[in-house]
Amino acid sequence: MCRWMAYTGSPLQLETVIFKARHSLIDQSLHSRLGATTTNGDGFGLGWYGADPDELPYRYRSIHPAWNDRNLREAARAIRAPLFVAHIRAATDTPAQETNCHPFRHGRWLFVHNGLIRGYPLLRRELMMQIAPRYFASLEGSTDSEVMFLLALSLGLESDPVPALQRMVAVVEDVGHRHGIEHPLNMTVCALDGQRLIAVRYSSEANSRSLFHSTDVRHLKQLYPDEPRIAALDDDAYMLLSEPLVELPGAWEDVPEATAIVAGGGRVQAYPFVPDRS
Repeated sequence: MCRWMAYTGSPLQLETVIFKARHSLIDQSLHSRLGATTTNGDGFGLGWYGADPDELPYRYRSIHPAWNDRNLREAARAIRAPLFVAHIRAATDTPAQETNCHPFRHGRWLFVHNGLIRGYPLLRRELMMQIAPRYFASLEGSTDSEVMFLLALSLGLESDPVPALQRMVAVVEDVGHRHGIEHPLNMTVCALDGQRLIAVRYSSEANSRSLFHSTDVRHLKQLYPDEPRIAALDDDAYMLLSEPLVELPGAWEDVPEATAIVAGGGRVQAYPFVPDRS
């Protein structure tokens, strides 16, 4: 499948987590420990916001393997951002091309996904027909992930993100069930709007892909006073990621199954996640 990570807090140099950590995203692209595939080499992408949360997000995507892209190293060294997401891709059912690389973008929103819609070639047409016309023109690639994003936008992501994602999941599952697919959806997703990140861990079979979050930074600073990577973080820093970056006891916790998280501005809130068929 794929691996991703997202961060909110004081501006952080992307190189710190993409390259320098022991089990960085680059290491995960070659040696994933918890993913469905060990290698994630079908492209990568970065999305980040500047100091002004109202400006459009920046994005860099490539079909090159992340470990073999010199420009990625230069970009990660140069970019410091208070809110960003990074993704490495292992393709399923769709080709390795730039328009299929995450993050996907619409206006101020970015979106990444790890997992799959099972039987997507069979479900694709019906799902695409439920994308609102105002968002359909944004469709560039052929992935199930991009269709999920545009469906969520069509169902209210920009105004009420978690309920919109709950409605999107219900649509995907209902279409899948009509076509005889028992467990249509497996996902960890993250959507960002310039001020916060919204993430969900959910699957139809209640066995989702791995997802972790960082624990309280103030507590970690007390536990590891000599760890420079922790000392450099502000007290409000928060990270979500497919696999822990370093093996520090107490630094990471599993995001529970069927959970939505909203984080930004020093606040983190978790909610039960249930598909909305109302």
